[in-house]
Amino acid sequence: MVGRIHSIETFGAVDGPGIRFVVFLQGCPMRCLYCHNPDTWQVDAGHPMTVKELLSEIKKYKHYFTESGGVTVTGGEPLLQIDFVIELFKVLKKNKIHTCLDTSGVLFSNEARVLKKYDELMRYTDLVLLDIKQIDANKHKALTGHDNKNVLDFAKYLDDKKIPVWIRFVLVPTVTDDLVDIQKLKDFLDTLKNVVKVEVLPYHTMGEKKYKDLQLKYYLQGIQPPNDELVTKVNQLLKGEN
Repeated sequence: MVGRIHSIETFGAVDGPGIRFVVFLQGCPMRCLYCHNPDTWQVDAGHPMTVKELLSEIKKYKHYFTESGGVTVTGGEPLLQIDFVIELFKVLKKNKIHTCLDTSGVLFSNEARVLKKYDELMRYTDLVLLDIKQIDANKHKALTGHDNKNVLDFAKYLDDKKIPVWIRFVLVPTVTDDLVDIQKLKDFLDTLKNVVKVEVLPYHTMGEKKYKDLQLKYYLQGIQPPNDELVTKVNQLLKGEN
């Protein structure tokens, strides 16, 4: 089984619990306005690597893994290469390595053929980091190029499967900071029983240079990161903090 790899990070500390070996897979169907890795978009870019080759690389760093660490597969959108992720997670579990999937959920479908693959993948998945970009379907489409039906269906599916989930929400002034929408997102999350953590990720401009290098238009030109007051308020809303 061969996958197309964008890059790897051997000592990750922000993509799941503990110290992580992070695999960035190539390809993404979404075009999020705030994406800071547009170089992951093209499906046929990156470099090919077999599951066996990747496992060999992972094992070199296994001594760094804490008891709560492991391997995170992200992207791009990793589920564009779901067969590769399934095979990788299978061998990781055989080697007693914690598996974490970082996904937008946008490719999920309740269609039987697709669902069968998701069911298989979940047998080897310990944790999902689920990015919910926007709770409003129209605003989600304006932000990413896709509506959020599949994303929310995937969240419900994970809940039914009792897969632990960390929700990730990127806070962008004027784009995702409407407090009414954020309250609606909180109301949706309250219907799920498997959410163990909510992360509010403040927007940053570090990816802007990549757009210039790739000769791509940067649509959020001039928008600044959220201030501390807004970040605190959104954390309070989504996490139910006083």
